Amino acid sequence: MARKREPSFEPTRIVKPGHAALADKVLSAAGGLRAGLAAEGPLPSRRDIRALIDELIEVLFPESHRLGTDGGSLRGHVAATIAALEPRLESAVLLGLHRLHRASRADACKKRAATITARLLAALPAVRARLAKDVLAAFDGDPAASGIDEIVACYPGLYAIAIYRVANRLLALGAEVLPRMLTEYAHSRTGIDIHPAATIGASFFIDHGTGIVIGATSVIGKRVRMYQGVTLGALSVRHRAGAEGKQRHPTIEDDVTIYANATILGGNTVIGKGAVVGGNARITFSVPPGTRVGTA
Repeated sequence: MARKREPSFEPTRIVKPGHAALADKVLSAAGGLRAGLAAEGPLPSRRDIRALIDELIEVLFPESHRLGTDGGSLRGHVAATIAALEPRLESAVLLGLHRLHRASRADACKKRAATITARLLAALPAVRARLAKDVLAAFDGDPAASGIDEIVACYPGLYAIAIYRVANRLLALGAEVLPRMLTEYAHSRTGIDIHPAATIGASFFIDHGTGIVIGATSVIGKRVRMYQGVTLGALSVRHRAGAEGKQRHPTIEDDVTIYANATILGGNTVIGKGAVVGGNARITFSVPPGTRVGTA
């Protein structure tokens, strides 16, 4: 017996004369800019970014089979996911590169996008190895974790770190806009805002994570632990030209713990190795190694 078709709730699209006039007004409303709010060219859609990230996470953490499997080997599953990922990644990289160039540069942009894609794929084993240290840091740092599988499946901090590590590689390889789109998607999912240009060492553990902000020129060492609401920010907003090449965000050395809602500001601010920054502290000065600040 044929299954009864469910009713559709998609609204009927009827373009009225007034819609065209309103469209003209909307498009002309950003008259102070060259040609609109996004005149440079098309970028990957939100749907494309979501699918790209799903495939990247599947390759980096395939044991959980987020995308499903046909019952074959794990190796075959990863290979098939990479096969789907490669053209999607290359297309997204190309859109980011070509948006500022004329049609005559299309071939050069395609060649560059293919090179960046190939290098990123070749770097995925190194990214996974680095993420393994992040997973172990979470397991060692959180007594509530019942196992590695729970961390991989559930922890928003690991999710945000994984996407950051891919985006950071892409940025280093010369990709444009796409790295920021990846980390902003993670931001929307987790509340953790990590700029892809930040420098973050091995065994990084974010516990809970909501509200964390890590600025573009932040430098974070190894085995750093960070809780929700932490901000690594700049002391002031400089003009774009004046900020070029300068470190505006703090340096956090190895083995530092930063508790919830602490704010650490300034490019000259260094939190020394093994220091502890207490919850709700506001730090605009350097902290010697092994020091505890802002704690009761």
